[in-house]
Amino acid sequence: MNNTETLHQRFEKVWGNLPGLGTLSAVNHTSIGRRFMMTGAVFFLIGGLLAMLARTQLALPQQNILSADVYSQVFTMHGTVMMFLFAIPILEGTAIYMIPKLIGARDLVFPRISSLGYYCYLFGGIIIMSSLFLGVAPDSGWFMYTPLSSAEFSPGPGSDFWLLGITFVEISAVAAGVELTVSILRSRAPGMTLSKMPIFCWYILAMALMIVFGFPPLILASVLLELERAAGMPFFEVAAGGDPILWQHLFWLFGHPEVYIIFLPAAGIISTIIPVFSGRPIVGYRWIVLSIILTGFISFGLWVHHMFTIGIPQLAQAFFAIASMMVAIPTAIQVFAWLATLWTGKVVYNLPMLWVFGFLIVFVCGGLTGVMLAMVPFNWQVHDTHFVVAHLHYVLVGGMFFPLIAGLYYWLPQFSGRMPSERLGRWGFWLTFIGFNATFLMMHLTGLLGMPRRVYTYEGGLGWDWLNLLSSVGGFVMAAGVAMIILDVVLHFHFGRKAKVNPWKADTLEWATGMPPTPYNFASIPNIETRHPLWEQPELTRSIPQGQHGLTEIEHGRRETYGSDAISGKLKEVMHLPTNSWWPLSAAFCLAIVCVSLLVRFYPVAIIGTIAAAACLLRWSWENGAHPAAAPVTENEPRNPPLHSRTFDGPGLWGMVITLLADGALYLSLLFGWFYLWTVSPEWAVPEESAVSLPWLTASGIFLTIAVVLYNRLVARLRRGDDSGLGSGLWLVSAVSVAHLAILLWVTVSAPLQFTELAHDAVLLVMLMFLIFHSGLSVIVTALQALRVRFGYVHKGLPYEPIVIKPLWVYSLGIFWCSLASFFLLPMAWGMS
Repeated sequence: MNNTETLHQRFEKVWGNLPGLGTLSAVNHTSIGRRFMMTGAVFFLIGGLLAMLARTQLALPQQNILSADVYSQVFTMHGTVMMFLFAIPILEGTAIYMIPKLIGARDLVFPRISSLGYYCYLFGGIIIMSSLFLGVAPDSGWFMYTPLSSAEFSPGPGSDFWLLGITFVEISAVAAGVELTVSILRSRAPGMTLSKMPIFCWYILAMALMIVFGFPPLILASVLLELERAAGMPFFEVAAGGDPILWQHLFWLFGHPEVYIIFLPAAGIISTIIPVFSGRPIVGYRWIVLSIILTGFISFGLWVHHMFTIGIPQLAQAFFAIASMMVAIPTAIQVFAWLATLWTGKVVYNLPMLWVFGFLIVFVCGGLTGVMLAMVPFNWQVHDTHFVVAHLHYVLVGGMFFPLIAGLYYWLPQFSGRMPSERLGRWGFWLTFIGFNATFLMMHLTGLLGMPRRVYTYEGGLGWDWLNLLSSVGGFVMAAGVAMIILDVVLHFHFGRKAKVNPWKADTLEWATGMPPTPYNFASIPNIETRHPLWEQPELTRSIPQGQHGLTEIEHGRRETYGSDAISGKLKEVMHLPTNSWWPLSAAFCLAIVCVSLLVRFYPVAIIGTIAAAACLLRWSWENGAHPAAAPVTENEPRNPPLHSRTFDGPGLWGMVITLLADGALYLSLLFGWFYLWTVSPEWAVPEESAVSLPWLTASGIFLTIAVVLYNRLVARLRRGDDSGLGSGLWLVSAVSVAHLAILLWVTVSAPLQFTELAHDAVLLVMLMFLIFHSGLSVIVTALQALRVRFGYVHKGLPYEPIVIKPLWVYSLGIFWCSLASFFLLPMAWGMS
């Protein structure tokens, strides 16, 4: 046995999953990414089956294969499954699987969060799908507009399944957003500056940040609607001062960026594949990066173009129409860069490129109909017709599914070590391409002829008959194409010819990892000096597995990867990563119990489940830093660079800040809802006297301010290397903040809020609960650190966790005084109460 084999065996022993059921405790990104993709594929097949049911019903006029009620459930679940359980999770899974391999890392920086995210996604998806098999699926459309989804018009549990299940799934998405953002910024291989980063990583970075800012509005909207349905808090009821249009605003604040959250990773796949098969670097790398950033920004300003027909002012319509057209500019930059790369390169026409050309045709068509819909008069004419459905599918299927399959065939050797079949793959492509266009090109015409969407049948002789029949036939042809792709992939794992090293002659680092993949990716991590490492240093495919680069020491038994500067890529620290853990599965399971208990209105079990989930998460956080299960202090631990838990700027601090950005987006959405109802709702009523005691609320804020000042002083001293009185200081901060929390709780409980009668008071109660949650969390984690000081896990040489928690305290203080000013003082100054 040679030295290389011995090295890989030692790495395999540290990084491998446990056998049998122990594999459920795996946290490695390769395992988690693969599970995301496999689960997403299963949901895709279910969503596709629902689509076939709908197309069968609409194939001929006056059919009764599905009743109106069942048809409503079918199209609602089709949209829900495809948008929430397939498109986003499978792209997240692709990113989780590929990003560490592309940036020269051994894993993502928070592997246990990846595992938690997967189980939240899995359990949330099971909860949503169970409604279908129980015959109580939601039937209000995948956008769940109120009041159609409210208790009055949807009295069954269908809407509850949707709201609770989707919120559960969204936790998974936000977790992936935080994980990917910090990993891309902080764990690139040494020397890989932002300008040398693979273009795919730019797309994923933008997607991850858009998830961080875009998903919280939907989480808030779902929580508010569930509170209205379960507790009678009237956020969307006009008579009590609410407004159903608020739901649309919050939904599309999420919904429109979501289109680009889906499109950007797919475009990243295209930007990765085209240069490889053109044999040259992509044209306009910096312009593409700029267009990615612009797309991210502009996408947040377009949500109203889904609401042109609700009666918003004409000036607002003009603004959002122009903004909608502007998004075509950064998209066009990317399209022209792809065309220029193809034009100036020597293109190799093979299977992945076939799907790329299919994407270019379909997506450009979808973009053109998008420009048409951005024009308000045309939008009014085709609103809620099949034209919109056709446009949606051209953009999403063309902009996401075609690139995804291109990426599947391109990276298939990364999964199996084998090459795909050209013959079966081409059959799959042509059947899918022809079937897709036959289905949705015809649907444009059906919509222009006036056929509304979401109707379960129609009269004959309206000119829709042959178009619908052709669309349904096309749908089945497309399904045959998808079946051919699945058959190809399954057969490939058994009969595909073995891939040689770097089979496509690509330029990026993932092709220097082992095939089939190893759980640690790189036995040694190289310095990166170029944007195209494998083109300019092809010997890396041999020298990396031979251990000729950095971080080859593994005898200590820790999982490690390099941490680097976010911009320059300069080596800063060695990140030690957690090994297999049951805590993510335990926490997700407890959260699933909470969801199910809320569904059946069994609240005591929900409370027990919440406490159990919190206990799991706290126990999980205990195994950090110098804990024996993480990185205990030893005499021979690395000093240059140091372990990240011995520094002031580790990935945990970045993770906390990014998480608080997501939390801040949710808080701003709540603030938006408050001001929206205040200024727009026709029945907004304000009590003559404030139900909340302002003097006591102010006193509570003063205690919180003192606690934050004390905490900041402790952290400042810790940074100076002074840990005297650290434990007692943390206990003092906890005691002062308990006083703040006790007053805040008393103010909330004693306030005679009419939260089931007035939307005004309902919003106030949600705001107060938001403050209580954050203050309570700050108190608990600070007390936990005080205990860690006693166990020797925190001191001047181990300052990591107290520094990570500091932003949480500052944030809690910020939202407290902002809430006091916005929810109480500003209305008083305005003369409302």
